[in-house]
Amino acid sequence: MAEYLAGEEVDCEWTDDPEKGLALALSGRFDAAVLDVMMPKLDGLELLRRLRRHNALPVLMLSARGEGIDRVGGLELGADDYLPKPCYPRELLARLHAVLRRAQTPDPRAQEETERRVGALTISLARRECLVGERSLDLTASEFSFLDQLSRNPGHVLSKDELSERVLRRAREPYDRSVDTHISNLRQKLGAAGAGCTIETVRSIGYRLKASE
Repeated sequence: MAEYLAGEEVDCEWTDDPEKGLALALSGRFDAAVLDVMMPKLDGLELLRRLRRHNALPVLMLSARGEGIDRVGGLELGADDYLPKPCYPRELLARLHAVLRRAQTPDPRAQEETERRVGALTISLARRECLVGERSLDLTASEFSFLDQLSRNPGHVLSKDELSERVLRRAREPYDRSVDTHISNLRQKLGAAGAGCTIETVRSIGYRLKASE
């Protein structure tokens, strides 16, 4: 995979040593990480847990296991997306580009705005930062992008299919819990921060962001 990515003009470094991988991810030299679940000594989920204690580096998880629990577990710990193995290198590259776009590129439709306010939450679009008062919320790139979409029209319902297409840049697959898991993480963070707004579930449809009454 590293050879393929290098051929596509992606500068990358790889290791099969989890401790070295964690040190590389924390070094500040990289824009994103591709992390396997199955590794010797330290599995990918524990490595991701340790990484998220320190920063929000975009992470694409790989899992060869058949059960969906590893993928859901990775998303709950803060992975931005996952990809089952074996996978096509071109799909890996496409998913990686999507993760990087979410982390680095403001949506052109929102460039005329500088910030949005919902409840006690201030969303800075240029800095891709969310504030409650002077406190910054620790959101992953994907969580910020979901909040961006939901905050454009507070009270308006977005379907899970729409959110998957707009944020994850892919069609939602049957039994795919990615959107639900990201929304659950985001909802918990908003609640814990006292953001004055909540994400409501509209049964069988999707989600909407509303200021608390």
